[in-house]
Amino acid sequence: MEVLRSRVLLRPRDLEVSLAFYEGGLGLHRSREFGSAPHRGIVLFLGGGTELELHEGGGPDPGAPLPTGVRLWLQVPDVDAAVAQLSLADVVVTDLPEQKAWGLIEAVVHDPDGLPLVLVEVPTDHPLRRDRRGHSS
Repeated sequence: MEVLRSRVLLRPRDLEVSLAFYEGGLGLHRSREFGSAPHRGIVLFLGGGTELELHEGGGPDPGAPLPTGVRLWLQVPDVDAAVAQLSLADVVVTDLPEQKAWGLIEAVVHDPDGLPLVLVEVPTDHPLRRDRRGHSS
């Protein structure tokens, strides 16, 4: 299978609250908008050709639990700088930056619906920085 693009689709409880978080809090930029209420969609750039679509209508019932194990993984160049920037935008950082056992530096924030967003910095000596194309294993 050849994947040409990818997009994460969220159906937030309150589109305007989520837009304020993703655009105002995280600083994501709007790619496009389509439809009209109550079926409006807004697509935001996530970087690397991936997009985040917030779609109005059909969202979870208030208080409905999120699927377990689902996380949005956002790689940033400097987690400490990202956390400082988010704090200035009044985004609550629930897990402060910490180097994990697997070598990545991670911090966590949650969107208005409780979805964990893992901010990840890949240290320069981490295996993810190695180009494995053309190598077996």
